Amino acid sequence: CPTFLCMALFKEHFEGTDIQIGAQNCYFAPSGAFTGEISPTMLKTIGCGYCIVGHSERRTFFHETDEDIAKKVKALQDVGLIPIACIGETEAQRGLGKTLDVIAKQLNAIIAAHDPEKKLVIAYEPVWAIGTGKVASISDIDQVHRFIRERLIEKLGNVGKNIEILYGGSVNAQNAKEIEGVVDVTGFLIGGASLKVSTLLDIYRGA
Repeated sequence: CPTFLCMALFKEHFEGTDIQIGAQNCYFAPSGAFTGEISPTMLKTIGCGYCIVGHSERRTFFHETDEDIAKKVKALQDVGLIPIACIGETEAQRGLGKTLDVIAKQLNAIIAAHDPEKKLVIAYEPVWAIGTGKVASISDIDQVHRFIRERLIEKLGNVGKNIEILYGGSVNAQNAKEIEGVVDVTGFLIGGASLKVSTLLDIYRGA
């Protein structure tokens, strides 16, 4: 998921491989006078397959709401793209014991917008662990991922059993294998560590 300016180059470079290209964000309108925004339709045209929505940085710095993110999920699925919808609690919310309440609220909005006939990826990223070097404990990751899976199944039935749930938050080559061993962790959403190819490959090999 490179920056918008590099997407065409990445798409050309990886043509013919199993590597797919995703965007880091999008706007929820398919078209219109929204100067400076990138629509799902534009992403589809350039050959994009995925798009990250609801990343904590979007929620924090750009004040995106659960409703905004739900609109993006629907807009992406409407054009055949796969949303990677991020959810996660802040350190303050965690300290107050509200982790699962926060996760439930964020997840409910995404589920309400999701078309069960189309693909969706959920990414759990505890905000306090992103780029900080702090990593949630295995038991904490297990608890949250199990909760997410249970909520997906509760709301979506059998469809919820097959939705991928990624973990993101200071994943590295040393902890990747152990985290991947958690039952409902089906992959990683890697941020800062992906900026250096050798580090990313180390994580891939480690897992």
